[in-house]
Amino acid sequence: MSQSFYGVLTAMITPFKDGNVDWAGLNSFAEWQIEEGVQGLVAVGTTGESPTLSHEEHSQVIESVVNTADGRVPVIAGTGSNSTREAVRLTKRAHDASVDAMLVVTPYYNKPNQEGLFQHFSSIADNTDKPIILYSIPSRCVIEVGIDTLVRLRGKYPHVNSIKESGGSCDRVCEIRQALGDSMTILSGDDSLTLPFISVGAKGVVSVASNLMPAPVAHMVGAALNNDLQTASSLNEALYPLFVNLFKEPSPAPVKAAMLAAGLIDSDVVRGPLCTVGDETRSLLKNTVEDLNAKLTAWA
Repeated sequence: MSQSFYGVLTAMITPFKDGNVDWAGLNSFAEWQIEEGVQGLVAVGTTGESPTLSHEEHSQVIESVVNTADGRVPVIAGTGSNSTREAVRLTKRAHDASVDAMLVVTPYYNKPNQEGLFQHFSSIADNTDKPIILYSIPSRCVIEVGIDTLVRLRGKYPHVNSIKESGGSCDRVCEIRQALGDSMTILSGDDSLTLPFISVGAKGVVSVASNLMPAPVAHMVGAALNNDLQTASSLNEALYPLFVNLFKEPSPAPVKAAMLAAGLIDSDVVRGPLCTVGDETRSLLKNTVEDLNAKLTAWA
């Protein structure tokens, strides 16, 4: 399959209630995201707390989002793991659930070399023909997907056709473009870098901020992709404090706190070892959202 992705793909939070997944809340949240105009939903990425969901919860959340989306927007399933066998198992089940693509993070903690990465991603690609979005985030996984490894994977597997790039460098985006051109779709993994990444060839963002502000983030990215730099820059300037403050404490605790304040979820509980944000961050987020709403009203 050759489908590629663009625009805003929301890295969905997983809402909890009484210690369990809030299924009704998850489904209504996915519905609202679609209504607000995002281009896709990422279920059970790290923002969805994939490290602390049980294996069964992990797959059930993906299946629930697929059912809610019902083909209206693509659903991308987070199926990465630091165990190749586990990543393959998650990928097979997501494939059977009719997701549109897989988001597969580099293995964390193990620190495989580039040959190990190639074999890891190859094992996953051998078990699905759905598009695979590689996820390179060295700040959390220590390693990144090397350019030569990207070229090898792209050459062997036509459906390995995208990368969520969270290395924080426009140079890295340019290097991928130099090596692979339009054959590899690049998506920003950081809201604050979306606009500069698009300026050098990225096609969108896997966004945390769009959990809270889907329409404004989608508007900004759409303007950037349509070469309306004035609109995109104005929206980026308004949204930038939110982009930064959503990471004042370990994600997704801040975005859940902001969503609770906005009435989008009933609880901002996160699973240990994460914890809810402190009072100072909670106040900061409340003020940030209020200021942003005022700016967006004036801007509109």
